[in-house]
Amino acid sequence: MKNAIKFAAYAALLLLPMIAFGAPEAAQAVAVKKTFIQVLQEGGWCMYPIGAFSIGTVWLTIDIWIRTNAKKMTPEADVFTAKQAFLAGDYVSAYQAMKGAVSPFAKVVQAALGSIGHGKDATEEALHAEVDKVSSTLQTRVNYLSVIGVCSPMVGLLGTVSGMRGAFAALGTSGIGDTSKLAEHIGTVLIATASGLFIAIPAFMGFYFLRNKLQTAVHHLETEATTLFRNAPYDYLRDADVGQEETFAAMPLWMQTEQAPAPESF
Repeated sequence: MKNAIKFAAYAALLLLPMIAFGAPEAAQAVAVKKTFIQVLQEGGWCMYPIGAFSIGTVWLTIDIWIRTNAKKMTPEADVFTAKQAFLAGDYVSAYQAMKGAVSPFAKVVQAALGSIGHGKDATEEALHAEVDKVSSTLQTRVNYLSVIGVCSPMVGLLGTVSGMRGAFAALGTSGIGDTSKLAEHIGTVLIATASGLFIAIPAFMGFYFLRNKLQTAVHHLETEATTLFRNAPYDYLRDADVGQEETFAAMPLWMQTEQAPAPESF
């Protein structure tokens, strides 16, 4: 995880230099003589949240890409273990093996096996509920890219408004004759606007691409899990406690009181 964060920070730095393309040719000619850090500093205070957005964009893209890979969502080892246990009719071992695994596939199969003693409908309901839970958790991460894509241009626009305010203030103080201060504030405006847009573009691209990738991965996961329970012998597994988990549901207290034997009278 630490390596992924470091890589995200380095990759984010590759996004920020693109802001130079948002300036006019005359401004670019001046910016060439400045260092990258100096150009970023000209963007003003808004470069700090935009920089955080750029790191978040790269980190989320890498993280979601890894999480939605078939090797993470539906590992071949977990699928093989579950199939072998199902073929042998050893559902208890299958439950324990899936409980010890950490993949989304294992969690889905575990949830379905926990309800297999209650019939086909209950098993399928538990399976689909766990699939929806996995999909919702990953979709939340994908949605963060959309949030960054929306907020980045807004922060850049806020920096633009702040820079324009400074430009008009400098114009009112020094007059039209002194253009150096005016040009400084206009440079801030250009950098802030371009920075927000150039972060938003890859964020939105990553959002739509990873959303589709997630849907494909979830569909594959659901297919593999559903295949295991096709033609399962539900009649023979009726009332079976495959999970053998501790239960906390007991008879109502008032019924226990009614069923308690009356004290003997002397």
